[in-house]
Amino acid sequence: MERLRQDDPARIGEFVTVARLDADGSRGVPERRYLARSADGGHTVLVCLPPAGGDPARWAAEAQQASRLVQPGFWPVVHLGGTPAFPWYATPYRPALPLPAVLAAHGGPLPEPVVRTLGGTLAEALASAHVLGLVHGGVCPAGVLLTACGPLLGCFGATRATPAAGALHTPATGLETGCLAPEVAAGGPVDRAADVYALGAVLAYAATGHTVPERQEIPAGLRDLITACRSRDPEGRPEPARVLGELLPGAAYGALAGSTEPVSLPGRVVAALSRQSAELLAAALPTEER
Repeated sequence: MERLRQDDPARIGEFVTVARLDADGSRGVPERRYLARSADGGHTVLVCLPPAGGDPARWAAEAQQASRLVQPGFWPVVHLGGTPAFPWYATPYRPALPLPAVLAAHGGPLPEPVVRTLGGTLAEALASAHVLGLVHGGVCPAGVLLTACGPLLGCFGATRATPAAGALHTPATGLETGCLAPEVAAGGPVDRAADVYALGAVLAYAATGHTVPERQEIPAGLRDLITACRSRDPEGRPEPARVLGELLPGAAYGALAGSTEPVSLPGRVVAALSRQSAELLAAALPTEER
């Protein structure tokens, strides 16, 4: 949990903000994310607003589209509210840490087995979206939320139609430069291959602490796959299903994303998730406006 600042809203709709999910200076966050509770303290939610300086109308339109994506592996957009100038959405709370906070809690890059589970789960989620002709377009470390049962992709922006469906879109606001495929940076459309490039950047970040590491920094067991995902040639990047197969050989497709079974996580990460939950539930609601 991160403390609220003076310029943070005291209330968002019917919810009272308690803390921020993201630390000061967090990069690549596509929206402002708050931990909040209902006025009677009975419901705890994650509630999100457009990024500072962003276009509220565009953000609201993408949030509306994202609310239609209910597949396993994505953090859902559930309750849409607000006004055109101040849109927001909320989703039921579960203890979660953005990937940069996970590395901070762990004290550095994650062990290779954890990176494999993380990457395999995200690859499965992307594969399920791509089958429906949907492109995420905003995969980045800050958009990955790790729970006790594995990672979820923040689905803001996750319903962009592929070029075959007749729509071209720019990347989500706040996308880290290291996750941006070269062809997209040159003005091309966001497509499935661009999602795979960004997935490779997330894997690189989890394994090294950088989205654009030197090849020798990447653990040997992950080096070739991450390099392939980050190929400058879109045709040379593997499909998400192949990424899953190489990260977790023998894993049954459909068994990872959205699982309700706890996964093996480093002790410090588990402790950070538990601490967040305890602090949030124990937090007293403010008695007056800030």
